[in-house]
Amino acid sequence: MATRIVVLGGGFGGMYTARALRRRFGRKAEIEVINAQNYFVFQPLLPEVAGGSITPAHAVSPLRFVLDGVFVRKAVVDSVDFERKVVTVFQGIQRRPTEVPYDHLVIALGQGTDFSRMPGLEEHALKMKTLEDARRLRGHIIEQLEHAQVTELPDTKRGALTFTVVGGGFSGVETVGEMKEMIDRSLRFYPKIDPSEVRVQLIEFAPRILNEMPEPLADYAVRHLERHGIEIKLRTGVKSATHRQLVTSDGEVIDTRTIVATIGNAPLPVVQRMGLPLDKGRIPVDRTLRVAGHENVWALGDCALIPLKEGASERTDFAPPTAQFAVREAKRIAANIAAAVRGRELKPFAYASRGALASLGAKRGVATVFGHNITGFPAWFIWRSYYLALLPGIGTRIRVMINWSLDMLGARSLVQLKFYEKPPLRYVYYRAGDRIYNAGDRSDGFYTVISGSVEMERPDPETGETALRVIGPGGHFGERLILGATRRKTTVRAREDCKVLVMNREEFLMLAEGFSAFREYFRPYMEKRGVTLPGGDEDLGR
Repeated sequence: MATRIVVLGGGFGGMYTARALRRRFGRKAEIEVINAQNYFVFQPLLPEVAGGSITPAHAVSPLRFVLDGVFVRKAVVDSVDFERKVVTVFQGIQRRPTEVPYDHLVIALGQGTDFSRMPGLEEHALKMKTLEDARRLRGHIIEQLEHAQVTELPDTKRGALTFTVVGGGFSGVETVGEMKEMIDRSLRFYPKIDPSEVRVQLIEFAPRILNEMPEPLADYAVRHLERHGIEIKLRTGVKSATHRQLVTSDGEVIDTRTIVATIGNAPLPVVQRMGLPLDKGRIPVDRTLRVAGHENVWALGDCALIPLKEGASERTDFAPPTAQFAVREAKRIAANIAAAVRGRELKPFAYASRGALASLGAKRGVATVFGHNITGFPAWFIWRSYYLALLPGIGTRIRVMINWSLDMLGARSLVQLKFYEKPPLRYVYYRAGDRIYNAGDRSDGFYTVISGSVEMERPDPETGETALRVIGPGGHFGERLILGATRRKTTVRAREDCKVLVMNREEFLMLAEGFSAFREYFRPYMEKRGVTLPGGDEDLGR
């Protein structure tokens, strides 16, 4: 029976691991990639998507196209049973749970964000993690320019034309540079905006930006950004944020409608649910990239803490979370899995960085290549050439190259496209007999019956008998979502033609916090289950 290798994640680590495994095993192994999207995102190009120099479609490649011979499953990973060697995923429109068995498991899920220590940042900051984040940022910048063009209110115009990026690493520096270039090249189409009214700033808590690069290059980057009108605030953190202001750790209040946060890396909830030990928010692995205590579980990329030498303790003793390292880690994992399957000795991951690159916008960059520092246009040209070569697929490379060429010849597009998103509060209609959800399905909403009725089947865990409950207008079901559950415990079907109101968990909790009557109605039900709703007696005037 062929060895089954399952890769969780379709980013740099996951995609390149699957490709390397296919080359190692050919058709002698079943290789599967599980990813929430059916495409690979080329993360280094997200700032260029946000800045409009390339279109969103050119920063992604279909996984099925670049992973020939690999089974791609578009699904959301829910949990891993390491004893049974099974991954449980939610897939399809109904989000049915499906178990995927494996012989070897590779975890390459990347990282999420955590802004909990900075009130308001989660609610009001734009992120730069996904393709949707970059697309949203571009549309947001255009919206601010459009609003500033027509508003008659000076304070509104000031806030709209103040753009703030938090975080002076690669992502933050490249994002702020691309934002400024897009704004500068667009202002001629907005005659009522004077260039002097635009304020773009970069906030960094550390003493300097680009800590991963030599200090002379960081100094050059600061000079270039400041020369192009970008304010640099060092040794400055974020205290809080609102939809119109950002308060720094120094107490400065900045009127801004645009906050881009490139900080706050944290393990994804699914990684936390796995029960694996975490160190600095990452999964510790040994030098062969194998997770401690698991002979057949491996991890790489942003979600893994990878030592580069024995007894690693300092920050520089571990592999940085960059595409350059992820590609090499993928090759080593594939080689070690092949060695493990064939009973051979595993080899440690060893790689010395060939350098680092950063684009600063306005056709300038900084680079350190094989110990040589390069600045200006040559560094920017090397940056583009390197990432162009790294893009998967000749077709993608040609399209990006054409985009870059056209971008140098004319103005950037200011078209603002809107994409449909399922509203968090919505009506859904069901015909009699329609299944609303089954026991075991993913919890995806809180339901209130508007008209008609539904029937709920709940099995008794002790007797095994099924209790039937009919819920009519005004009744509700799906409360386990509010408790933080990811799985349904009951089966619900439409008893007759009915109309229901569906609400996501976040919206439920927001209503509970802001609407006292709503909160008081559900308080007894939730308190029976040990859940404290947001808001207290002081909100009720008691």
